[in-house]
Amino acid sequence: MTDFPGKGKVAVLKTSPATILDDIERLMHLAGLEAALPKNVQTGLKINISWQTWYPACSSAPWQIEGVILALKKAGYTDIVGVHNDTVVVDTADGEQNNKHRFVTDKHGVPCLYLYNQDFEWIEYQPKQPFLVLDKVYPQGVFIPKALQGMNIIHLPTVKTHVFTTITGAMKNAFGGLLHRNRHWTHSVIHDTLVDLLMIQQDIHPGIFAVMDGTFAGDGPGPRAMRWHEKDILLASADQVAIDAVSAKLQGFNPLDIRFIRRSHEMGLGVGDPRQIEIVGYDIEQEQPWGFVQEDTFASRGQKLIYHGPLKPFEKILLQSPLVPWAYFASNFYHNVYWYPFVGRPRVEAALQTKWGQLFKSYGDGQVVMPGMQPETVRQAAAGLAALAGLALGLAYLANKKRKA
Repeated sequence: MTDFPGKGKVAVLKTSPATILDDIERLMHLAGLEAALPKNVQTGLKINISWQTWYPACSSAPWQIEGVILALKKAGYTDIVGVHNDTVVVDTADGEQNNKHRFVTDKHGVPCLYLYNQDFEWIEYQPKQPFLVLDKVYPQGVFIPKALQGMNIIHLPTVKTHVFTTITGAMKNAFGGLLHRNRHWTHSVIHDTLVDLLMIQQDIHPGIFAVMDGTFAGDGPGPRAMRWHEKDILLASADQVAIDAVSAKLQGFNPLDIRFIRRSHEMGLGVGDPRQIEIVGYDIEQEQPWGFVQEDTFASRGQKLIYHGPLKPFEKILLQSPLVPWAYFASNFYHNVYWYPFVGRPRVEAALQTKWGQLFKSYGDGQVVMPGMQPETVRQAAAGLAALAGLALGLAYLANKKRKA
């Protein structure tokens, strides 16, 4: 059982492009910012980049980052840094440019930590209570970035669905920062992994907070290939479980049906039962049902066959061996070669005509990067398809050999 200021309390506001920065400041104070985060330590903004290309509701919004920075400075927080991780399928350097994050952090003089750089030390974490799964996934030890110890953390997720966790929000946002590049090893036990990560956070961070952007929200096969919706909503909380539960409820899901929320609630790490959450600001009962649905992509269906289906016996071979680049290729091919140029780009063009799209465009140089079918990407795709064909033949041979044995 963990107690902390703001447990079970979530602030929610409706907003507009004209008032967004002031609304974020008001939201953070409604959620108990100063009680949750001590001012005598460094405060890290865990910025979310789920795609190096801008897509509505996919990654932290520039106004989300700017509003939080302005609110923190006005409240007397003087040591603020951005925190970035990389992923095997997303280029962070491109992502912070294309999502206009770098423009905001540079504008306000906020330096950024890039945890994937070699100069950051990763240290073995010794749990205060038994892990649910991390010690089994990483029997050689669970390593976390030393730089995050003793730092306040503010998570900056968006309101969206996820192919593996139904919804993704504040708790999932810690996944990239605390675990290194082999974090994909945990996907078969992702829900319990998020619970373990919350236990780590509550141990190493003096204060934890989240500001969630739902100006654009996304449903379908998140976190990338989504349908975007203008929802004009903001959430903030010191309780990572409660804010994810309220986000799930808004989207139309029962929070306690989502394993990572239910387990965290049962363990007392936060409040996941909407009936026990205090919502201040906007009454979400006024919202018309969103009716969001979780869906899969071609890539995620293949991954689930490995994590939970007939390919489970080959999980270590496919995802924890030199063969692993095939999985990165499959994701990149689907999202960057097929989905974005043919499906996503028209959706982005439509989003840019909305009030939030116009606000996004106004940041930085006023341009929006919308990649198409680039020759280099097509060449990589052709090479990858050949590799996948070889892999498929190899798997078929192994499966046939196993049956005969």
